[in-house]
This record gives sequence, C-alpha cells and structure tokens, in this order.
Amino acid sequence: MEQASTKKIRNIGIVAHIDAGKTTTTERILFFTGVTHKMGEVHDGQAVMDFMKQEQERGITISSAAITTQWHDHQINIIDTPGHIDFTLEVERSLRVLDGIVMLFCAVGGVEPQSETVWHQADRYKVPRIAFINKMDRQGADFDHTITMMNEMLGANAVPFQLPIGSEEKFEGVIDLIAMKAFIHNGADAKVSEIPATLKEKAAQFRDNLIAKLAEFDDDLMEKYLNGEEISNDTLKHVARHAVMGILITPVFCGAAFKNKGIELLLDAVVDYLPSPVDRGIISGLDIKNGDTTISRHPSTKSPSSALAFKIITDPYVGQQTFVRVYSGELKAGSYVYNSSKGERERIGRILRIHANDRQDVGALKAGDIGALVGMKYTTTGDTLCDEEQPILLEKIHTPETVLDMRIEPESIKDRDKLGAALSKIALEDPSFKIRFDDETEETVISGMGELHLEIIVDRIKNDHKVGVMVGEPAVAFRETVTREAEHVYKYKKQTGGKGQYAHIEFLLGPNHGKGIEFVDRVKGGNIPREYIPAVEKGFLQTVNEGLVAGFPMIDVKFVLLDGGYHEVDSSDMAFRICTVHALKEIIHRTHPQLLEPIMKIEVNTPDEYMGDIIGDITRRRGKIASMRRHRKGSQKVNGTVPLMEMFGYASSLRTMSSGRANFSMEFLEYAPLPKNIEEKVIATQLEKKSAKVPVKK
Repeated sequence: MEQASTKKIRNIGIVAHIDAGKTTTTERILFFTGVTHKMGEVHDGQAVMDFMKQEQERGITISSAAITTQWHDHQINIIDTPGHIDFTLEVERSLRVLDGIVMLFCAVGGVEPQSETVWHQADRYKVPRIAFINKMDRQGADFDHTITMMNEMLGANAVPFQLPIGSEEKFEGVIDLIAMKAFIHNGADAKVSEIPATLKEKAAQFRDNLIAKLAEFDDDLMEKYLNGEEISNDTLKHVARHAVMGILITPVFCGAAFKNKGIELLLDAVVDYLPSPVDRGIISGLDIKNGDTTISRHPSTKSPSSALAFKIITDPYVGQQTFVRVYSGELKAGSYVYNSSKGERERIGRILRIHANDRQDVGALKAGDIGALVGMKYTTTGDTLCDEEQPILLEKIHTPETVLDMRIEPESIKDRDKLGAALSKIALEDPSFKIRFDDETEETVISGMGELHLEIIVDRIKNDHKVGVMVGEPAVAFRETVTREAEHVYKYKKQTGGKGQYAHIEFLLGPNHGKGIEFVDRVKGGNIPREYIPAVEKGFLQTVNEGLVAGFPMIDVKFVLLDGGYHEVDSSDMAFRICTVHALKEIIHRTHPQLLEPIMKIEVNTPDEYMGDIIGDITRRRGKIASMRRHRKGSQKVNGTVPLMEMFGYASSLRTMSSGRANFSMEFLEYAPLPKNIEEKVIATQLEKKSAKVPVKK
C-alpha cells in the first residue's frame, strides 16, 4: 500500500516565460480538480496562486506558490513559478525538488528568452517534462511554428500528442492522437466526438509519426509497427511514459487556458506521463558520518528520513513556514529532525499541507510529499533535514549572482532596528537578495537580481513590515577578483601594557575560476592551534565581502592557509582575524586585482525596418551581436550580450527607435573584466562616494 500511494503522487511545476499563462493555467487546474469553485483571474487580482499584495497589484507571479489537489485518485502537488527573470531563483529552487514540469509556451510568442532559461534549468536537474502550447485562441497563434522553435532552439525532440482544431478565433478544441478522438469545447465543457473529416488524414499522419517516434525507444513496439500489427493505446502510453522519464521526448499538448480549453486533457497527461517519486528513484547525498562518501536514499517510508528545505516564508498568523520536499522516510509533527547542513537538531512543531495562502494541519509528511514545517529555528533554503543516526547531506540549491545594488537607510532612528529585522526576514526568505554594511560610509547596501526585484523588496519593507525607508538610485553590482597567485607572510603584534595581541600567518591568495570563494587549511603540526583556524577564515570572508580595491564584494578567490605561529598568552581569535584582514590588504596589489561587471544576455524582437538602428545602438553600448533569426514574417529576433551598466534607460530608447513596436528581454549571463579606462573611472567614482556620502531619497 505504501508503495502504491507514493506511485500516485505527482510533484509538478508550471514553468514558462513571463505572460505565457502559467498562473491562469494553474487556476483552471484548481477549478477542474475541485479545489476552487470560482476561477480566479490574474488581470483582476483574484488568482488564488497570486496571493501576495505585490503580485495582485502588478498582475505577475513573484513568489512560487504550492498547492495540493487530486485528479483520478492521484495526489498532485503543484508549484506555480514566476516567469520574470528577476525571480529566476524561485524557478531554480522549485525545479530542484520537482519530479516533473509542465512547460508552457505561448502559441504566438513561441520559444522566448525565459523559456530557454527555465528549460536549461530543468536540464541541470534532469527534470522530465511535457509541453502545453497555450493561447491557441490568440491572433497569430501558430502550433506548428512553436514546435519547430522547440526543436531548433531547445533540442526538445517535441512530439505532438494532440492537434488543434482551428486556431485564433476559430480554435474549437483538440484531437487526441492516442485515442484518435476530437474534444470540442463549449465553455468549460468538452464534447467527445469523431475527428472532423477535414482533419482525419492529417491526424492519421501525425499519429503514425507519433508511433514511429515512440518505436525508437522500445523494441517490441518497433516490431509491431514494422509488421503493421495493431498497437493498443495502453502500449503507446506505457512507452511514452518511459521516454518522458528518460527525457528522450517532449510530448506536446495544446489549448487556451483562459477559455478553459485543453485543461482536463492536460491533467490526464500529467498523471499518464510525468513520473512519481518512485519513478524518479533513489536520491544521492554525502555520508557526513563516514568521510563524505556518497550514499543513497530510496523513496520509501522504510528508509531513513531525508528532506530538502527549498523555500521559507514568514506568515503573520502562523510564523515562519519552511517548505520541504521529503525524499525518504517520514517527518512527524512533534518529532525531532537533524539539520545536517548546520549540524543542529530541530523540533518540528506543526506540519502543514498548503493550499496557496490557505493551509491544513497534517500529522506527517511521507516520502514523495511536499509540505511546510513550522518551528524550524536554524533551517534556511537548501538545508538538508534527516535522521540524526543516519545523516545525509543533499545537494544544495544554486543561487545566482546579484547584479544591482541600492543604498537604503531608515527614515528615522526609531525605524533603524525595524529595518534590520525586516531585511533579515526578507533575506531568509529570498537567498537571491543580499545585504551588506559599508563600514566606511556607514551605509546599508542591498543587492538583487534587477530593478523589479529591488522595487518589490522596498515595497515589502514599507507595506508588509511598516518601516519608513529612503533609497538611492539602483547601481550596477560590480565585483572584484584576483588574476594571479601570490604568497605572503604577516605577523600582527600589539602591546598595550597588559595582555597583548599576537598572530602569525603564511598563506597563498589566488584566482579560483568559476568556483566562488574558497578557504583551504593546509597547516600541519599544530603551528596554528585548531581553535584559531576559524578566526582566520572569518577574517578572510569578512574582507572578500567588503572588497579590497573599491569596496565591491569579491568572487572566485581562493585563500590557502599554509603555516603560521602563535603566542601562548597573547594569541586570540580576535588577533588572528585582524591579522588576516591586514595581511590581505597588504598582498592584494601583488595579485593583480581586477574589477568585473555583469554581462547580460539580451534578445530584441523587432520589425525588419528598425534592425539597423537597433544593432547600431547595441554596438554603441559595448554590446556584441551573437545571432539574428526570423521570428515571423516582417520581424526578427536579435540575440547578443551587453554590459548591464550600458542598459539603464534602454526601454525608453528602444521605444523611441522603433515607434514602440520592438520589445526586449535580458538576463544575467556572467561577470567579465571591465575595460581598463572604465575600470579606473569606476574605482575613482566609488572612492569619491566613500569620502562624501551621497544622500538617498524617499
């Protein structure tokens, strides 16, 4: 029974480019599965899944929302994710814990920039997927072209499992190529009928193509197909399911969520083709008890417990809720669990099954379940919760680099403590939001993924946390790094009449390309006692966070502690920390430091007549054109890269150049070295800011 129940769980995400209809599709799923009795709409702020005030005001999804529903005796845990690039971490952490996704594409826009981003994120976590081409009723809808784009741009191996009956205002329903039946929609009701005579030949051809494609992955099916034998629908579904789980094909379905067309068949596809936790199989992690070897956990309640915390929200009524995906074993309300990431024991107060902003108490979460825990004190995003006797450490969640900084300060002294508490809560919920304090200017600097991200953060501070704040203009989040290795020896001595301060370290500082900030301890023979090593690491981390050239955080730097010395009386944690800070300031210029700027991947969709002006403008902004391709008749898409610092005000410039007919999207790609002449200006400007504090605005 336990195995069967886990087999009937589907943990799925609805993911896509912004405005492809994710939230509307989810709202229709909730209606057809009986969770809601009234369809909420994004445009009027009534969507169940968009329950944050900021989401309702803007008509976009900001925070991924989880909900549990039922369909044909299967439990479906759905996560509706944001489409805007500023909230890409919400997609990242959702994909980390999901077993399958429904990838939405707009029938008009096809494969758009964020479609590519989330597709590659799903590739990173090897998440099986099916596709739903939405908005078939819109002007310009093109089913065949969208499938062509999926194959050319994503390598999706997209296989139509349905055909649309008509398109644009003549879109009536779909043909199911497995059952070979037509589903004609009249509002929320679908009538099953024979395939229209005008589409019978096309449907037969597409069904034959479908069988031929599936036969590539199953020898028995291939034999039957070549021999012209009858093939049952159940056989096709069985083979298709295994092909989806192996990410060998992407079944394509279609509809118009806003008009309630195609949703019930999409739900059938979720149950038929996307994997259960049992299908996804074992999960691996580190055995921290026995030398960090790899161990596995089976998706069964009989295995030792293991779960990953993937999201934290603070609810004014319940308090902090920690969303977890349980991979093995069972988590029970009132029991203790071990946080192997932090080395702390946690007590689970309550366990909640979430219905968007509503919740239901449950006694336990079992293998395969997604739910929320109340009472966690130490757990943050990406932490592993497990059995204390048999601990495991699961892979953490990748957090993207921030690209924009903004100075923020309280309006009054009484708001100072409240601001600190609000920022800490938001940072706990959102790991892509960073805070740092600049000691020289005595300013708090917040960093985010883009202008909208920071705008939402400030809105939440003012409205949700009731803190009056003043903010500066958004500024590019430059980074510092080093380009050469250098060794250094430094002794710190301070005698003040009483107990002195003494620390001695020998270390190597150098680049750590693509591996982030790393501290390595190679001290042998106890020349530095073990208790002082963490103080050296703290000094290093403090310094790289503050920067050594112009006050920007450092990235991709490796610190190797080689040797040192201590004094039995005068050495202390503080002495070693100060020693490290001073030593790094001395050595930095020998490592040839370099300033880095965020480079953005940009895509511009423009009518043909504006191509020359737009390409010329991107080039003037130090951009590079990577490719151009025909989007549809009369318009093209230009792809390239451009430094973020050159893109402020671009939306207005693009509107002017194209008479409002072109649009663009961009996302962070990488950090790259600044040209020397610009680097010198940025450093000079930054040092000038530090010497004369620039006022912020309300």
